Amino acid sequence: MIFGSVSEYAIRGLSELATRPPGELVMLEDLIAGTELPRYFMAKIFQRLVHAGILDSSRGRKGGFCLAKPAHEITIMDIVNSLETHDHTDQCVVGLTECNDHMACPQHDLYKPIRQRLKDYLSTTTLADLASSLRSKPSWQQTHLARQTAENERGKAKLADGGAKTPADTQTI
Repeated sequence: MIFGSVSEYAIRGLSELATRPPGELVMLEDLIAGTELPRYFMAKIFQRLVHAGILDSSRGRKGGFCLAKPAHEITIMDIVNSLETHDHTDQCVVGLTECNDHMACPQHDLYKPIRQRLKDYLSTTTLADLASSLRSKPSWQQTHLARQTAENERGKAKLADGGAKTPADTQTI
């Protein structure tokens, strides 16, 4: 993709978070269950997103992460701009340090409209759009169903034990 791994992981994690009910605090462990997202790297990324105002977080047993704004108000561009130090969409496609209409590389005129379409896409595609797309995927539905089943089983086991704490109840963000 055109971003670094930080932005790619953030987009994947936030897309998953956006599938959850608004305002629901989700533990990072629960969020990445069934994905290949690396837990410790995601924790660092999510903390950066909290500082950027994209996420809210709460510590403790009932803590977790939630979106700081409605999913339809957060664009992919917002996410990338909060994590990347420079705009990768403005870089020269062949790697020149200076490439513009006055000092154009061989690909400049061909890539310029593609660059603009990409910027338009990033600026208009929201987390709500990504979550909707994710929910429609059979692989996500299958993983989500398995996750819900596991959560229900933990809840039943907890009730059977008289409300004793399980390892999942004592997780911290």
